[in-house]
Amino acid sequence: MALVPSGPGAAPAPGARFFCTAGRGLEPFLMREVRARLGATQVEYLSGKVFFTTCSDLSMLKKLKSAERLFLLIKKQFPLTVSSASKGKIFNEIQKLINDDPESWLNAISIWKNLLELDAKKEKFPQKDANPLKRKVGENDIIVAKKLKTGQMKEMESTECQLEKEVEETLEQEDFITEREPFQEEFQNDGAEAVNTQNDLTFRVSCRCSGAIAKTFTAQEMGRVIGIALMKQFGWKADLRTPSIEIFIHLNDIYSVVGIPVFRVPLASRAYIKTAGLRSTIAWAMASLAEIKAGALVLDPMCGLGTILLEAAKEWPDVNYVGADVSNSQLLGACDNLRAAGLKDKVELLKASVIELPLPSESIDIIISDIPFGKKFKLGKDIKSILQEMERVLRVGGTIVLLLSEDHYRRLKDGKESSSPLNSKDSRTDESGIEKCLNLKEKTAISETVSSSLEASNQGCLDKMPPFGSLVSVECYRVSLGKTDAFIHKYKKVHSSGLQHTGCAKAGSSP
Repeated sequence: MALVPSGPGAAPAPGARFFCTAGRGLEPFLMREVRARLGATQVEYLSGKVFFTTCSDLSMLKKLKSAERLFLLIKKQFPLTVSSASKGKIFNEIQKLINDDPESWLNAISIWKNLLELDAKKEKFPQKDANPLKRKVGENDIIVAKKLKTGQMKEMESTECQLEKEVEETLEQEDFITEREPFQEEFQNDGAEAVNTQNDLTFRVSCRCSGAIAKTFTAQEMGRVIGIALMKQFGWKADLRTPSIEIFIHLNDIYSVVGIPVFRVPLASRAYIKTAGLRSTIAWAMASLAEIKAGALVLDPMCGLGTILLEAAKEWPDVNYVGADVSNSQLLGACDNLRAAGLKDKVELLKASVIELPLPSESIDIIISDIPFGKKFKLGKDIKSILQEMERVLRVGGTIVLLLSEDHYRRLKDGKESSSPLNSKDSRTDESGIEKCLNLKEKTAISETVSSSLEASNQGCLDKMPPFGSLVSVECYRVSLGKTDAFIHKYKKVHSSGLQHTGCAKAGSSP
């Protein structure tokens, strides 16, 4: 990757390349978002990651809602081959990530510094806080960042000295001394300028290994090898506790990726959410699929802690929102979340049953809801009653976006145990189908290995999803919720359902 650094105080270079990590199944949402929000180009995906080029500054990059974390890209290349290579050779190949192309590292650092300088100037920080290597963050950000790194740092510190010795001994045993000598001489000569300009830089390496390489090496081993190479090549100092920069590397069977985290706290860790419910990235993706327009009336009839409504109201404020739930504790939690986010006046909360909504027929423009599932919630055949009541209150032409389990999906197919792609974890959608689904114009050789998270995206499942009353399924995505998968379904109401209000639960006042 060729990165062209911009001059001091200038905007990020047009060629600045980034990547975001994303939950499985959210790649298409993130690809659309970076194009729409950042005007990104060269948008590509790999399993769990979306790569793109943009000129946007930090204030715009912070607005990404479907991403987990954001990184400035240093390198992206094919995976390391570990099957027949010795441990020493693998260590040597890892070090080549730095030694073979040090310019890409220096260019990336320059772009990273410029991004931080621009952000500091925009926020009008005092001069003492405008040091590009020491970002000013809020108290909450510091707390979250410390929690994220405490476990990793303890583990790394306990193996630090032992691992360095093992790496050095392994390299020497594999007769790599002769290869390292010219490298050290090159560092002393060509690397002098880098040391002079960046000798105050401290760093920490965060490494993630999966696939074949994870069976041979630990993440700590790989991170230590990278750390040693960085110290020798650039003269940087390792600092596990308070580094000025973090280097992230992910090694697996598909690719090797190296980048710099742009923000200390993940984008998915929303500062405005007091009590977490549904994953914020999933909630935002559902709201974005609903195509919310100004002046619309949006309902979540099983709102829980209100995460979906909160994400929607943050992004589309000129809309009327209503949340309903039968649980007092959930409504109180939703009220606390909305108050903490400054959105209490944007959302009306009602105590009501999802199968007896105190709303007139065809009065709602959009319904977005996470249908509960798991051991605590055994809805069974009630899923049809729930959807019928949603259908009743939805106007013709309106949209429903639901998060459903596989069991919900099967029951919506008249109780038949479906063998469609949605119910098979081993199923595959061909490349042309995914390209059509995502409207991709850019592809890479590596991206031919498609994430299983994109398997169920769209057309494959829609052909087998019959209309439910007046509701027709128009989009479908398989997404990961961690230990289990779920499906985001989008429906349109194509004609009047003819359903009448059979019973009305008493509307409760807002908590």
